[in-house]
Amino acid sequence: MDKNVRIAIIGGGPAGLAAGRYLEQKGYQNYTIFERTDHVGGKCHSPSYHGKRYEMGAIRGVPNYYAIQDIRDWTGVKPDGPVLFRNYKYPDGRRDYRWNTEEARKSPFKYFLKHPKDALHRKKLQKQIRKFGKILETKYKGYDVTGHIGVAQGKYQGYAATPGREPMSGENPNLKDLYRPFDQFCKRNGCPLVTEVWVQPFTSFGYGFFDEIPAGYVLKYLDFKTRRNFVKINLWTWKDGTQSIYEALNAKLRHPAVLNSDITKVVRGDKVTITVNGKEEVFDKLIITCPLQVATEKNPLNNPTTISLDKWLDVTDEERALFSKIDYERYDTQAMTIEKGKYPDVSYYIVDNMVPERMGHVMVYYRRWVNEPDRPIVTYILRHHKTYNGGKELDYEATLPLAYQDRKDFDCPPEMVDGKPNVIYKFQPYYFPHVYSEDYKDGWYDKVEARQGKNNTYYGGEIMSFGDRDETCEYSRDLVSRFFAD
Repeated sequence: MDKNVRIAIIGGGPAGLAAGRYLEQKGYQNYTIFERTDHVGGKCHSPSYHGKRYEMGAIRGVPNYYAIQDIRDWTGVKPDGPVLFRNYKYPDGRRDYRWNTEEARKSPFKYFLKHPKDALHRKKLQKQIRKFGKILETKYKGYDVTGHIGVAQGKYQGYAATPGREPMSGENPNLKDLYRPFDQFCKRNGCPLVTEVWVQPFTSFGYGFFDEIPAGYVLKYLDFKTRRNFVKINLWTWKDGTQSIYEALNAKLRHPAVLNSDITKVVRGDKVTITVNGKEEVFDKLIITCPLQVATEKNPLNNPTTISLDKWLDVTDEERALFSKIDYERYDTQAMTIEKGKYPDVSYYIVDNMVPERMGHVMVYYRRWVNEPDRPIVTYILRHHKTYNGGKELDYEATLPLAYQDRKDFDCPPEMVDGKPNVIYKFQPYYFPHVYSEDYKDGWYDKVEARQGKNNTYYGGEIMSFGDRDETCEYSRDLVSRFFAD
């Protein structure tokens, strides 16, 4: 491809900025990144309060986030944030010792004496986890490569989840199993208990429930190495928040993202004509990294953070048919200050709330800064399931009393101002775009990949691999390598 082609990238989140970075590496200098909002980073959103940043979206990373290591090496932004600790509670506020892994590791005998049932269950769980790890590495070889190309046909193609990220491809008919909901996938492989461990960094982080989400997504995010780092709390955080990673990346680019870009029309043909802020600009190629959703009766996309593609893009019939299959999670985070004297000692997970029947209840409340009781605590709530509640999302306002009562039950009540909880920030993105098992099995990803380059358009972003920032950046690297050759 001619290195002088003019390339438009729509979306200034991790995927769009990474696309710009990897294009530069390939020698493409004539690109423009358009971002609709006044900031970069997408769902890596870290507002400030009293001089320090807190997290409303992504919180942490792990050492095997190799795309993030790329950015770190290039920008110098290192994981210099607070050390994270966690404990567990039941929905009624009692301490939950089932997951007190640190105590169990340090003194297993004492742990057994104090919690004999939990200790026996833990032993059984550990056995299944070891079995599951061997199954993934052997029976499901290729499960953790970048993206989903060929999986529905029992193939894999992408980059290995290793520091060297070597190209990998091959055939493995067992990969067809990845279309199954994760709970079914685990039962099929004789490891049903592993969901108890995988659910904590998956469902609590807004990625849905295991009876609805295909295993291919769960394992793209929580490959065995990543899961082990989460359990051991071998985690990265950033003092200035995860958003600072992408602020630094954006500043380092030859062409930083153009913020407040209101795109109202895109017409594709021999060229790509984009109307942005009332003016037309012409490009040769288009990379879309913003949400690909097309509004449907079931998913009206009535959240202000997401706009249906057909509001601004000349969507083709084939694109409409494919992208209307995409669903997303309604995942809400709220930052509130805490009643004096009630600041929590650590962050807490409420595992029993990570089920569809408990939608709308707090799954996690997150304490970022130690010994600073004026800092906000952030809560995390899901309010959508594919079938529960008739497949309709719970009303946001209806979940607020549940969240406030939960915090009281957890002995972490919000500070009241003028008779209302002191909510300093709320974030309601359309979260984790995905397709369900039937469409995954039917080769949805191969159909989308077959469209790459048509109408001079390329698709990236969360949906193409997984919604965490490492996978989105990794897929941008893969996309550029495949279609913008040296």
